[in-house]
Amino acid sequence: MDTDTLLRRAPRSLPSKLEDQRQRILAIAKRHGLDTFETVFEMCDYDEINMIAAYGGFPVRYPHWRWGMEYQQMAKGYEYGLQKIYELVINTNPSYAYLLDNNAFVDQKLVMAHVFGHVDFFKNNCWFQHTNRKMLDQMANHAQRVRRIADRVGESATEAWLDVCLSVDNLIDPYLAHIRRDRLEDPLDADVLTPESFRLPARHHMESYINPPHVLQREHEQATAIAAQAQGFPESPVRDVLGFVLKHGRMERWQSDILGIVRDEAYYFAPQGQTKIMNEGWASYWHTKLMTEEILDDSEVIDYADHHSGTVVMRPGQINPYKIGLELFRDIERRWNRGQFGKDWHECTDAAEKRDWFRETKLGKDKIFEVRKTHNDVTFLDTFLTEDFCKRAGLFTYEYDKKSGEYLVDSREFADVKEKLLFMIGSRGQPRVQVTDGNHANRGELELTHEHEGVDIQLEWAQQALGNLAKLWGRPVHLKTNVEEKPAVLHHDGVTFTYDGPKLKGKS
Repeated sequence: MDTDTLLRRAPRSLPSKLEDQRQRILAIAKRHGLDTFETVFEMCDYDEINMIAAYGGFPVRYPHWRWGMEYQQMAKGYEYGLQKIYELVINTNPSYAYLLDNNAFVDQKLVMAHVFGHVDFFKNNCWFQHTNRKMLDQMANHAQRVRRIADRVGESATEAWLDVCLSVDNLIDPYLAHIRRDRLEDPLDADVLTPESFRLPARHHMESYINPPHVLQREHEQATAIAAQAQGFPESPVRDVLGFVLKHGRMERWQSDILGIVRDEAYYFAPQGQTKIMNEGWASYWHTKLMTEEILDDSEVIDYADHHSGTVVMRPGQINPYKIGLELFRDIERRWNRGQFGKDWHECTDAAEKRDWFRETKLGKDKIFEVRKTHNDVTFLDTFLTEDFCKRAGLFTYEYDKKSGEYLVDSREFADVKEKLLFMIGSRGQPRVQVTDGNHANRGELELTHEHEGVDIQLEWAQQALGNLAKLWGRPVHLKTNVEEKPAVLHHDGVTFTYDGPKLKGKS
């Protein structure tokens, strides 16, 4: 089924039996304190839900081969019994959720309870407050704009440029909407120094002779270049690499339009990456609570337990956000219900007293709602992950052993586990790269600096990314980093990649 066919089909609303359950579950969720946007459920077959999932949860995206590749991967996974999508929900107002039509009835109830947990999180968590709640319409707008560009410049050129932009769509500042960064402007404020600043006094009839516009513009550009060289451009490092390149790169208008679309969508999805553990943990907490306390019929308990346990199972070498988030929310609720927080609790050194500590505060529910509102994954784990929780959860660090060719347990110490977990969640496997010079060597070239955090950058990734950044910037790009604990600089002029650094082991 192609996108146009999907767009033309009338949304399939829930059967009356499921609609009754939807209303019932929503009423129960609200009684427990969940605050959701209006949530619209649609039924999909596996082909439709795989297509929507390939588009990132939206029924309409701009045309690109990436979506087809992801669709084929999910479709094969479903056909071979390797994976199955039970639900999809997107962060919009109203929120839209898609149910797989061949799910068992108990699964549909579980999914609806889970979805209401997600929608409550989308609506109330502060990290989502800046996101576009009308993104469904915006995505359709983006698709139309890209198609119009393709009509003008050709599909091949458009798709090739999309490839370039999408290859570096992770080079954004995920905290840009929440922390005031130095502006992306030129070193001199345009309101302070403009071409008009160089105008000389002249009578009206002599104006065009004394202050020719092209001369004023030339003098402004020369002064700006001198100031940029003296002050640095940018004045301080800029983590929003895409934003900097979008503003100052040498691109045609249609190219900057596409880059702006890719950047906008990257910022829309950023909070989902920042809150994966919390979001899935919160939704799992509520579907578990609502299902076991009020929704399940006696005949459905075994099926529910079987399907729920498959979601929260911990597998070696993997972080299951459903399991960790769920158990950590439960741990917070338990501790705040028993008064296991505050000055007296933290200053208690008696292990037996701490084990039996009980102060009937009943603050657990208020606390988890407060946490849901204000934290992201990093602050969530940093604040509430305890040594006792790590021991009960059996968390440990592991390292790859080159001799055995296997991953082996490295440490079970709480400090090591927490540090490793925070690093994995904080970086999300992405290198931290910043713009440090937009006029490198006074040639208008782009200099980036990699914030080395103990893990070397992947040279294969760097070669492709720098090559594409050079295309976006319009001139050569340089990346300063460390390789094998020694300084290195990677260069790309859009055609050729060069490396200045220590000799790599195993390579001539």
